[in-house]
Amino acid sequence: MIDLRAPWNIGPVEVPTRLVLAPMAGVSVQAFRRQGRRYGAGLVCSEMVSCAGIEHRNEKTLGYLRVAADEHPLAIQLFGSDPRPMADAARMVEAVGADIVDVNFGCPVKKVTRTGAGAHLLEDIEQACRIIEAVAGSVTVPVTVKLRRGVRNGSRAALELGPRLVEAGAASLTLHPRSAEQMYTGTADHELTAELVSLVDVPVVASGDVTSRVRAQAVLGTTGAEAVMVGRGAQGNPWALREIVDGDAQEPAREEVAAELVLFVREAVRELGERRATGFLKKFYGWYLGQGRFPKPFKQELLQLDSTEEVERRLLAAAPGARDILERLEAEIPSGEEMTLELPVSIYGGG
Repeated sequence: MIDLRAPWNIGPVEVPTRLVLAPMAGVSVQAFRRQGRRYGAGLVCSEMVSCAGIEHRNEKTLGYLRVAADEHPLAIQLFGSDPRPMADAARMVEAVGADIVDVNFGCPVKKVTRTGAGAHLLEDIEQACRIIEAVAGSVTVPVTVKLRRGVRNGSRAALELGPRLVEAGAASLTLHPRSAEQMYTGTADHELTAELVSLVDVPVVASGDVTSRVRAQAVLGTTGAEAVMVGRGAQGNPWALREIVDGDAQEPAREEVAAELVLFVREAVRELGERRATGFLKKFYGWYLGQGRFPKPFKQELLQLDSTEEVERRLLAAAPGARDILERLEAEIPSGEEMTLELPVSIYGGG
């Protein structure tokens, strides 16, 4: 049986467990990543960051580059279609303290692919390689790439592209063996993952349909991948990470769920501000409170509240024992104000 607590390396970066928390748009904020590290993720990743947004000093985009000291090792994921802006963005990612620059060649969403980025690059091998060569040549930290199998169903494009990306400087590859056309339907074809592992001499991370420790062990055992990536299964459910890494399948008590959600709410507000956090958090209420943990009407009640303070009060009233757990959690983890590293002034164009 594979030890999911065994460390492994991406270049010089040691990753302490075989579990990677996926980059997910609209989800993988700092609060989500820090929680993932606490529950066993060896490597956490930011959501996709637009290199164009960085180039134009977009305030919201630059907010994605804040790094907390308890996130390491951390990968910040970039997307774009032009080597020069991608290289410039990678230098900034390294400057703010990321351990790894990850490049997205797998996003199937049209607003990304129509710009020539994401999964579009699965069919433009030469441009994809030029991007990786430029990014790898601009930073000293490892550069990794996240791929899908190809654009169309049944495609094997990743098997041609993967080795070329390694030649261009990629230190690791993550493969989600669904096509861009599939989005998240059907099943992940990890036979393709095994083929990619046999073709490259860098670590491969297997992504897709890893929902339990049993499944993680099976995927690692049959593919030869170094690690597994978990995404949707961890949304509002950090206990799934603990189950995969440690085999602890015990369902969290209602009080534990409420405490983690209150902490997540507080961290999101610190990071995003009250106005943005209020909208951002709505999807998380259903994720945390579902699976029979709370009555269905309770989620709807939270969605109607006007502020995160009201949400917090309602959660603690519904599970009074959560207060003690929350106090313990806050005592054990560094506060965001203490741990958030300031961005260089020059990022804002000031000097």
